[in-house]
Amino acid sequence: MEALFTLENLFTLCMLVLLQAVLGFDNLLYIALESKRVAPHQQAKLRKLGIGLAVVLRIILLYGLVTVLDKFQETLFSFNLPGIIEGTFNLHAIVVLAGGVFILYTAIKEIMHMMTLEESGHVERKPKSFIAGLFWIVVMNAVFSFDSILSAMALTDEFYVMATAIVIGGVLMVLLADHVTTFLEKNRMYEVLGLFILFLVGVMLLSEGGHVSHLKLFGSAIEPMSKATFYFVIAVMVIIDIVQGRYQKKLMAMKKTVAEKLPPQASV
Repeated sequence: MEALFTLENLFTLCMLVLLQAVLGFDNLLYIALESKRVAPHQQAKLRKLGIGLAVVLRIILLYGLVTVLDKFQETLFSFNLPGIIEGTFNLHAIVVLAGGVFILYTAIKEIMHMMTLEESGHVERKPKSFIAGLFWIVVMNAVFSFDSILSAMALTDEFYVMATAIVIGGVLMVLLADHVTTFLEKNRMYEVLGLFILFLVGVMLLSEGGHVSHLKLFGSAIEPMSKATFYFVIAVMVIIDIVQGRYQKKLMAMKKTVAEKLPPQASV
């Protein structure tokens, strides 16, 4: 533990906390959206307990990756159909690919539910059980953990430094989770943006899993989506959403002004 307080490790700790905050954005968004599917009085408890268990799981996963990293990289099976599909899959690739598929499924399902809600006016949906919501938050946190833990291991080999950064990142997530959920509740139009960002996260995970497994489809290698591209696309989506929202408000104000200027229709 004394090694934690060296100047080099303290600087690395600050870098890792920043890394956890940046890479944890998509995880925090998923937690906020998932918690809304349980009963209202259980949502805050679900977020806090889910993040707490996820932090414990991250530390266990970190220890496992540090001690048995080679096991995650060992080949489990391969596909080799030249010109159609080629790939070599290990545990790391399978976890990331499975996470990407589930995220895409969740995002598409929620978007379809939102479209149904718009078309029919109101659709009651049975709340998910607390245990089910907790399970998926913890499981998906493990998927998101791979990226942040492997990035942390590239910066330092000190287990306590990485574990401390994970704990601090978890505390920040607990503090921010309620605010993110409240913001989405008050600004429902941004919930659509959040779902499409979640969809983009699923695409990113699939590209990362395909790259790790050296996957080729019809002779073309799957390349990973870079973090710079991911955050640039998110920034563009946010800007478009803000501009569109303000433009719609101006159009509504113009229509209201025109309506007020029109003479009242004569009663028949």
